[in-house]
Amino acid sequence: MKIALIGYGKMGKMIEQIARDRGHEIVSIIDIDNQQDFESEAFASADVAIEFTAPQAAYGNYLKAWAKGVKVVSGSTGWMKEHGDDVRRACTPSALNPQPSTLFWASNFSIGVAIFSAVNRYLAKIMNEFPQYDVEMEETHHVHKLDHPSGTAITLAEEIVERLDRKEGWAEETTDPKFLRVDHIRRGEVPGIHTVRYDSDADVITITHDAHSRKGFALGAVLAAEYTAKHEGLLTISDMFKF
Repeated sequence: MKIALIGYGKMGKMIEQIARDRGHEIVSIIDIDNQQDFESEAFASADVAIEFTAPQAAYGNYLKAWAKGVKVVSGSTGWMKEHGDDVRRACTPSALNPQPSTLFWASNFSIGVAIFSAVNRYLAKIMNEFPQYDVEMEETHHVHKLDHPSGTAITLAEEIVERLDRKEGWAEETTDPKFLRVDHIRRGEVPGIHTVRYDSDADVITITHDAHSRKGFALGAVLAAEYTAKHEGLLTISDMFKF
């Protein structure tokens, strides 16, 4: 498979190595200093582009890739509120859009996080029957991560709120019991820790995902690219992993 990389930071370099190890060809690498390469024949030859950049750049990168007929796998977060509807329209077939674009988006590509998310959904469904337990969440990342809470934490929080009748939504630093409290910590070079805690007067139930490195995220992104090459439309982790 021919892969283009959009964004060449630590994640981009790790994705490159794993993709090559799995026998794929990297045909184009685009970073902030060579944006003109979106117009290159090399980029247009890619089966899939894997995009890890900043929230303010992600949607524009999708448009540039789609304009060349290149499918996109993206782990960039922070763009959904402003451009989510535009992306859904672009990836949905209609009379006005007979050839929809393809985007595989996930807030976290880690296989472990996918499993953790499934456990989170199931636990929230169970805990809906036990209102004596209040729930809160905490996420910890490296000091270079500017956005908060993390995209993964937002996804996990939304999964909980969807299944707990006693929660109207989530919020940071809230004391309102109607909202799921989500706290964030930034320290050192932590790849990512997400903890969900159900606390009652009698006991506490805690589930945690603690990433040892970014390797799991990078492998998941390459697996997503392999999946995306054979599928179309707006794709997610739940399409790739059926649990």
